[in-house]
Amino acid sequence: MSIALITGSAGLIGSESCKLFHGKGLEIVGIDNNMRAYFFGEDGSTQWNREALESTLTNYRHCAIDIRDASAIDQLFAEYGRSISVVIHTAAQPSHDWAAREPLTDFSVNANGTLNLLEATRTHCPEAAFVFTSTNKVYGDAPNELPLVEREARWEIAENHAYYEHGIDEMLRIDQSKHSLFGASKVAADILVQEYGRYFGIKTAAFRGGCLTGPAHSAAELHGFLAYLVKCIVTGRPYTIFGYKGKQVRDNIHSNDLVNAFWHFVCEPRCGEVYNIGGGRHSNCSMLEAIHTAQRLAGKELSYSLSDDARSGDHIWWISDVRKFQTHYPNWQYAYDMERILEEIVAATQEKEDA
Repeated sequence: MSIALITGSAGLIGSESCKLFHGKGLEIVGIDNNMRAYFFGEDGSTQWNREALESTLTNYRHCAIDIRDASAIDQLFAEYGRSISVVIHTAAQPSHDWAAREPLTDFSVNANGTLNLLEATRTHCPEAAFVFTSTNKVYGDAPNELPLVEREARWEIAENHAYYEHGIDEMLRIDQSKHSLFGASKVAADILVQEYGRYFGIKTAAFRGGCLTGPAHSAAELHGFLAYLVKCIVTGRPYTIFGYKGKQVRDNIHSNDLVNAFWHFVCEPRCGEVYNIGGGRHSNCSMLEAIHTAQRLAGKELSYSLSDDARSGDHIWWISDVRKFQTHYPNWQYAYDMERILEEIVAATQEKEDA
């Protein structure tokens, strides 16, 4: 049986990948040592999701390996060799703020861990497709230089700008901007993924995501925007919006839509590709708009405050132009818009709280 090796397998995108690729008939080898609990405390723990995978997926093997351990990664890849047909790399330290606390840890996980996986792929299964969950933070704060217009509940780009209709494409520069240390470590990983494709001919793609979301998110204050927002509404926790009057715009893509994009790539892989991937004009919102919709769906009000201190390297307005991916894979389509995304997250959060 063909094997999908999936890092961060108990996280949001990793677990969605496990379920989809398992459903396609692949054996799943999941790598996840629950470092999210180290990053974010008990709120961030993915242990519950690991247990769900082990109890529901027949052909799932869990390996609590640290991706920074090059020897352990190499041994695991050597065990399966060319039976590995796809590597889905979602494991990461994902927070701006946390990266500044421990820059060495952040870089070793995001950059060195990615290099270990790429080299193991090159050594043991060079024909495998390699999918990397990168981030729009590789562009740093360059998007904040765009001509933005303040509206009642959101920032919006000027209507006469080239990015207005479809969003930001892959040609935006990645240098001469402030990335945050998290963004810098993801840039390093992103470039490595491209290089292993272009230099060694491995079928790699870096998916530069907007806000990745869904009900399987182990949301914490420092990561998981929509899921943490909903958790605060449902549980009555106070919530703080950092900067930009709460009008900063995010495009949000459901984990299922993203992983379905991975599947399309794996079926017809290419070498050294980069794709902006997010909700695009199809699914986006400001923080104030998200609060309004989530409150309506949950039937509760949020207690929130506005801080003038924006997070370093944060975007005021981001909407992904996904047309490059859609051109390469025209059969891929969105299944979720903002309303449906929030409906799922609210329902899942209420169910957890009632359990």
